[in-house]
Amino acid sequence: MKAHVAVLGGDGIGPEVVAEGLRVLRAVAGTYGHEISLTELPFGGVAIDSHGNPLPPETLRVCLQADAVLLGAIGGPQWSAPTAKVRPEQGLLKLRKELGVYANLRPVKLQPALVNASTLKPEVLEGVDLVFVRELTGGIYFGEKTRTDDRATDLNVYTVREIERIARTAFGAVRTRVASVDKANVLETSRLWRATVNRVHAEEFPDVELEHILVDNAAMQLVAAPTRFDVILTDNMFGDILSDEAAMLTGSIGMLPSASLGAPDAPGMFEPVHGSAPDIAGQGIANPLAMFLSAAMLLRHGLGFQDEAAALESAVDRALDDGLRTHDLGGKATTAEATRAVLGHLR
Repeated sequence: MKAHVAVLGGDGIGPEVVAEGLRVLRAVAGTYGHEISLTELPFGGVAIDSHGNPLPPETLRVCLQADAVLLGAIGGPQWSAPTAKVRPEQGLLKLRKELGVYANLRPVKLQPALVNASTLKPEVLEGVDLVFVRELTGGIYFGEKTRTDDRATDLNVYTVREIERIARTAFGAVRTRVASVDKANVLETSRLWRATVNRVHAEEFPDVELEHILVDNAAMQLVAAPTRFDVILTDNMFGDILSDEAAMLTGSIGMLPSASLGAPDAPGMFEPVHGSAPDIAGQGIANPLAMFLSAAMLLRHGLGFQDEAAALESAVDRALDDGLRTHDLGGKATTAEATRAVLGHLR
């Protein structure tokens, strides 16, 4: 089968982990007889420097025409001044909106080999296997923003339609329990969120267990009793924060992949949850495993290659079982060494 993937290396360690991800994708394609064409494009801070725009028109055009988009990471201190008029994150938000990727899936599954890499006790972590379903194109990140010398506002807006479709994604995730996170004791948007989730549940998914949990309690329960969760349904900002917290359940944020999905016939976007980590960029020590697992999600959700995705995930598991540990996991393996370890289990 032929497929086309738009590749956005971005900033910081983004290009480093993307380069290793492409090595792995090419290896999978070769093993299974697929032809995957890869088009690398400027995006993020580097695109601001070269084009004055974090999402150049040609980058957007190619992404919209691709079968899937693979992203590294964006951002860095040189583009983050409070007075900056153009930021890498503006390009990311626009790309999400243009692609229509409203559902962000972030699986959090502890690899048994990494049980001691987390700061939490092993008995708390045993059996952790959950997934965040985060609404991605609404809420406070996309609301109207104002700023004067002494006042700033960010408008948090949700529509019933936006809540309905992300609720359906969560209930349809082929799991047993959904915990819907909100702040309904304070926020009107959360009260609409809770009422809409309740209605979709009652009318369409009555056999799925549903609970509502306030965001502050959810933050506590994620580290106190993470195995109580199966599917966690959140709005945009709450999901952004909570899923980063949940990264420590796996030992490192360098282990978390994500998939951002929209309409079935539209390209999805796949990226590791970690940021651009400018403090270690160029040192060759970034953990590429979240990129590999994101590539597996691309194979499964973006291209429909179920066996290929499972093979790549298995290769990562076996490399960890064999003792692979990057610097963030308490080991000494370099980025390249981690890639070689995973490739060795693909053959």
